[in-house]
Amino acid sequence: MASENRTAPSILRRRQVEARTGLSRSTIYARLRRNPKSPGDYDPTFPKPVSIGVKAVGWIESEIDDWLNAQIQKSRAAK
Repeated sequence: MASENRTAPSILRRRQVEARTGLSRSTIYARLRRNPKSPGDYDPTFPKPVSIGVKAVGWIESEIDDWLNAQIQKSRAAK
């Protein structure tokens, strides 16, 4: 049998996402929701949280990493 190298997805909690992205709590949630009063805050590319409990959510680490890499590429392409 061939062995498979699968790693379990790693979940980041909100404070870890804040530290990794440099975004505040309110900015993270503003990126997730359309708001007619602040349409520029919404970012459809920002990773959606996953439910990990009744009142708990987390973000998949690889999705946060992919989003950060896309932001870096977008920033460098603009120059």
